[in-house]
Amino acid sequence: MVTKEEIYSWLEEVSDPEVPVLSIIDLGVVRNVSFENNSWQITLTPTYSGCPAMQTMEEEILLKLKERGLSTVKILTTLSPAWTTDWLSENGRKKLKAYGIAPPEDEQDKSLLFSSPTIVPCPVCNSKNTRLISQFGSTACKAHYQCSACQEPFDYFKCLK
Repeated sequence: MVTKEEIYSWLEEVSDPEVPVLSIIDLGVVRNVSFENNSWQITLTPTYSGCPAMQTMEEEILLKLKERGLSTVKILTTLSPAWTTDWLSENGRKKLKAYGIAPPEDEQDKSLLFSSPTIVPCPVCNSKNTRLISQFGSTACKAHYQCSACQEPFDYFKCLK
């Protein structure tokens, strides 16, 4: 009999299609794994309701579990509670930085409302002398910054709470 823990470990091998350095476990979109009515059920919460990567994630989950001998799997999606960057694992935050994407800072970015910009440390040189280039980076969940110290452009994984 397959265990819930085994399934979670197998899901660690499924990458986020938009940020392939992260697993879907690192990203925190896997909300629950359960066995009901002779079927494994995987419950996911998208990073936002229109996330284009969800279909790919679902397909990759089904492929991964089929490789492991599980053919009766159901993918469920829940929008409540809404995904938050608090659900990123600590390991995921480290992977983001090593990959060149600044992980989300501790507080939700309200700089557009209050005119005080979020200070985002550069993932390359750790300088806090960075500036926002665009609120939208390579995907909707990232903003684009540039470091004034090393001149490197980088994405910032927006903080959502």
